[in-house]
Amino acid sequence: MSGLRLLVATSPGEQRVALLRGDVLEEYGLWRPGAPDQVGALHVGRVSAVAPAMAGAFVALHDAVGFLPDSSAGDGGVPGVGDHVLVRVTRSAQGGKGPRLAAAGGMAAANVVAAAPARLVTPAPEAVLRLALEHPAAELLAADAAMVARLRPALAERVRLVADAAIEADPVWDEVASLGEPELALPGGLRAQISPTPALVAIDVDMAAASGARQDKASAQWAANRAALPALARAIRLRNLSGAILVDFAGMPSARRASLGPALQAALAGDPLRPRLLGFTALGLAEIVRARVRPPLHELLAGPHAAGLAGLRQLARLAPRQAVLVAAPRVVVALERDAAALAAFRQATGAALALRAAPELAPAQWRIEER
Repeated sequence: MSGLRLLVATSPGEQRVALLRGDVLEEYGLWRPGAPDQVGALHVGRVSAVAPAMAGAFVALHDAVGFLPDSSAGDGGVPGVGDHVLVRVTRSAQGGKGPRLAAAGGMAAANVVAAAPARLVTPAPEAVLRLALEHPAAELLAADAAMVARLRPALAERVRLVADAAIEADPVWDEVASLGEPELALPGGLRAQISPTPALVAIDVDMAAASGARQDKASAQWAANRAALPALARAIRLRNLSGAILVDFAGMPSARRASLGPALQAALAGDPLRPRLLGFTALGLAEIVRARVRPPLHELLAGPHAAGLAGLRQLARLAPRQAVLVAAPRVVVALERDAAALAAFRQATGAALALRAAPELAPAQWRIEER
């Protein structure tokens, strides 16, 4: 037995997937059918502009404009304006920029042109299927009968239908909830503060308590920081922190921090996105770069849509026929645009969602009231 399990907890408009090795959370995926990250989706698109200065072209998809780099354009090179191309999304949209694309095979050029206008050919795989295919030895446990039926053709006997209580009672969800917090407890009494910014993610490691006798202070600080590295690397992976990451280690003189480099590289080595330690700045900050493919967890958990789905999850567990979700106007708008979530709520509860806007609430605030 591999000891790998995929636990899938579903609520209206959301799918939470935890990959466990034994009882240890190894990877976490959050999937929203009404707002998928699009990675892996196959599109027929139309080239809207060629940008030599950017070494690529902009491609109009049916619902967005993506960027096709020259390096991902295939053997034929970047097509011309107006040409239709078959492309796959390789990186989700981020920071106001559209998705990153790559030329895809499997369809004759003539068929691509005939398929105009731009359209979605194959949607992105949902998180549970992606993780199940990436980990073929993992058993998949879910309480959603429709999901189990949908996945069985691809995963066969690996999928098992269990009671909802067996999924929700697993202690892994307590750790999952903590992934949305900016503070992280590390071994040896250290703590880390994770602060995402538009340009980078800053991680400040703090030594909250004394770590030994005065004469051994330098050695104790080095040992404490080194011991925390595996947990720090694991947190980066579970939270899907991406792009530029700067780590300010606790207490150590700047000149000595580079000595942590080999141990930090070893801690990062198990991450499938292959983050790289670029070195240490003059201030002693560790510079890590990790590929951004899907949105980081802190982005998925922020904003009115995430708040609305959290409200739906709680309302679905109560008495939806007798309650109404009262939310800030932006939350109401986000939910009304998520037809998949509203349909899933009706299917799960047998009732249409009662939703009311409350302008006095903060932008991502909501509450449940009796009708």
